Amino acid sequence: MLTIGQLAAYAGVTVRAVRHYHQVGLLPEPERDASGYRSYGALAVVQLTKIRTLADAGVPLAKVGELLEADEETFAGAVQGIDKRLRGEIKRLQTNRKQIAQLAAGDSLVLPPEVVAYLDRLRELGVSDRMVESERDGWILIAARWPDRIAEWMPEKWAQLEDPLTVRLYRLLGDALETDADGSLLEEAADILVEIAEEASARGELDDQDEAFDDAPFVDLLDALVVESDPRGERLLELMRERGWTGWTKLERLA
Repeated sequence: MLTIGQLAAYAGVTVRAVRHYHQVGLLPEPERDASGYRSYGALAVVQLTKIRTLADAGVPLAKVGELLEADEETFAGAVQGIDKRLRGEIKRLQTNRKQIAQLAAGDSLVLPPEVVAYLDRLRELGVSDRMVESERDGWILIAARWPDRIAEWMPEKWAQLEDPLTVRLYRLLGDALETDADGSLLEEAADILVEIAEEASARGELDDQDEAFDDAPFVDLLDALVVESDPRGERLLELMRERGWTGWTKLERLA
C-alpha cells in the first residue's frame, strides 16, 4: 500500500494536487488506518493517472469526472470537443506570438510597412529619435482614424523628404526637443515652417487639401499631440501665431 506521497510520485503529480482531487470529488479519499494514516492501492494510482492525463490535455476538472465515467461513444465525442477547443487556443496563441514578434520589431507593432519605412528614412536623414517618436505617435493616430488612406498619402510624404527645407525642419525640431535652452532653435523652426506654409499657399496647395483635413476634431487631436508630447510644442504654436499662421496639422493664415 502507498502513502499519499508515494501515490503522487507514481502518478507524476504533487501531494497538493492529490488533496485537491480529493476535495473536488475526483479521487476517493481512503479511510485512515489504526495508526491514523491513509494508504492507497493500485486502483488509486490508475485513477489518479487518468485524472492527471485528462487535466494535462486541457480538460477542465469539472469535466474530468464525467469523462472518467463516460461510455466509449460519449468519451470520443467529448475528446473531439476538447480537441476543437485546443485548436482554437493554439490559434489564439499563434496570434499572440505574431503580436509579440511585432512588438520586438518596434514601430511595426501598430503601423503599416510604408509608414515604418518612412520613419526609418527620417532616422537615416539624421532626425533625432525623439522627433521620430513624435512623428510615429502622430501616424498611430492617423492609422487609427484613416487606415485606408495611408497608402495614398505616403507618396507626398516621401516627396517632402526630397525638400532640403523640410529635412532641415525635422532636424531642427528634433534638436529643439533635445537641447534648446534659449529657444533659438524653435524660433528658427517656426521661420522654416512659415516659409514652407507660404510656398504651399502660393502654389494653391493649402486651398486644395485632402478632405481628411475637414475633420476638425481629429485635426485638433493631432495638434494636441504636439503640445502633450512636449511643453515646447505650445511655444512653437505661439511662434507660428506671431508670424501670422495657426495650426500644425492644418496650416492656416490668420486674418
